[in-house]
Amino acid sequence: MKKLMIGNQAVAAGLHDGGLGVVSSYPGTPSTEITEFLSKYDDLHSEWAPNEKVAAEVAFGASLAGARSACAMKHVGLNVAADPLFTLSYTGVNGGMVICVADDPAMHSSQNEQDSRHYAIASKVPMLEPADSQEAYDFAKSAFALSEEYDTPVILRTCTRIAHSQSIVELGEAQPAVLKDYQKNGAKFIMMPGNAIKRHPFVEERTLKLQQLAEDCMYNTVEMNSDEIGIITSGCSYLYVKEVMGDSASILKIGMPNPLPVQLIKDFAAKVKKLYVVEELDPIIETHVRALGIDCVGKELFSPLGEFSQATIAAAFGKELPRVVTADSEIPNRPPMMCAGCPHRGLFYTLSKNKITAMGDIGCYTLGAVAPLNALDSTLCMGASISGLHGFNAARGADAEKKSVAVIGDSTFMHSGMTGLVNVAYNATNSTVIILDNSITGMTGHQQNPTTGFNIKGDPAAKVDLESLCKALGINRVRVVDPYDLKACDTAVKEELAAEEPSVIISRRPCVLLKSVKAKPALKVDEDKCKSCKRCMTLGCPAISMKNGKAKIDTTLCVGCGVCNQLCAFDAIVE
Repeated sequence: MKKLMIGNQAVAAGLHDGGLGVVSSYPGTPSTEITEFLSKYDDLHSEWAPNEKVAAEVAFGASLAGARSACAMKHVGLNVAADPLFTLSYTGVNGGMVICVADDPAMHSSQNEQDSRHYAIASKVPMLEPADSQEAYDFAKSAFALSEEYDTPVILRTCTRIAHSQSIVELGEAQPAVLKDYQKNGAKFIMMPGNAIKRHPFVEERTLKLQQLAEDCMYNTVEMNSDEIGIITSGCSYLYVKEVMGDSASILKIGMPNPLPVQLIKDFAAKVKKLYVVEELDPIIETHVRALGIDCVGKELFSPLGEFSQATIAAAFGKELPRVVTADSEIPNRPPMMCAGCPHRGLFYTLSKNKITAMGDIGCYTLGAVAPLNALDSTLCMGASISGLHGFNAARGADAEKKSVAVIGDSTFMHSGMTGLVNVAYNATNSTVIILDNSITGMTGHQQNPTTGFNIKGDPAAKVDLESLCKALGINRVRVVDPYDLKACDTAVKEELAAEEPSVIISRRPCVLLKSVKAKPALKVDEDKCKSCKRCMTLGCPAISMKNGKAKIDTTLCVGCGVCNQLCAFDAIVE
């Protein structure tokens, strides 16, 4: 059967058809849909974990039990899962285990352009990299057998373009999930120093065997078309090269970027007069080629920054650029912004108005950093807002404690904010933490989390009580505020900043995009009362604009939250 699939759906189908029994993940664009698609299969266990480290450890436990398992994450999520990853390389597996990671060149929804191939090299774990949806399916499906044969977890790397672009997939026969026998084996799975030191030689021997596999396997393929130009490439770069160069160049497509082949590359290089290496981000393949003593053209021609495209490849090779349509330069930019009625807006307005230093975190609320609110001072990584605030206050003292806060979402707090809050309580800075509880994981597309009361399938689940949790972590002052109530927000922020102890404010209102949230009638502007002061514009609400010198509300966007009419001193905004 053939189906049109995005790469993430193809990965999910491949994992399922490869006999997957358990998958645990934390949502992160561009990897999220892998686990969402897997949750639709009733013959396996799927779940959202609090973070990627937990997800990888759950997958390890399932593998230990004899099931084929998987976890999925974005590239920065692999940082969080790196701790178990490096030791998993030593323990190996029982049931096959696949770690899916999706990189994000050009940072469409990420804070860096990290190249996950470094993790495969550093942890000495094999990595597969598909170039389209068909390969995403085939590689994912075959990864379990590879994992079990070589006693190793396998990393499956995609990128934003592969994850979200569509191509035809021919599906194969699904293998049933089989539970292998479990036998206690402390020497293999208990990684205390005495056992771990004996596993390192196994890892080195395995790497040599995998290098031999790389010389002749389904993942690395050669297309000999010309003896003038040879191109070594991988992933979506292969598609760009193929589209631009056609049959005018020979191509060695690397689908297994770790470990890289040696003889295969030497033989290919010997057949062409000039060798190029085309790879996005870091020169992983290029460095390997040069280490073999082979001259090539790489990053001096192809940038280590951002994504490539057909135009990138065409320009590098002096080919005619593909025809493109350029937008009118007079069209104004549309900056990213929070939705009309976003519950975070009122809280951020309060922080901005009071000139509060705010340590930000990862989520849709990061948009509080943009104009006109300009409410955030930093964004680093998941959970860093709370730890960063504590360090900021420890360095600058009591005066800073009265003028600074951390803001963090409910899902991000569960991911890695709790330990930061423990640190605030334990090491005693008078830090104020604001948890933006919108009842969902918003930025990645409305996934459930431990605070929502529902699991990945939408079934009722245990619900974390944030108020009780914060108190259990050592915070005595915990209060809840409605971010639509500007006066209450202002009072809460000022009172907690004035307190001589750590405190938590929970800004609680569901995301306006949740199906369960019913919009109120749109507001409108009474032009006779409007004085054109533009105070309502300071909210940055996309439903509010100025027309003919008067404020105007787009009734197709407005959800009637009422935040703007609390700002209007002339009662010009009415129901």
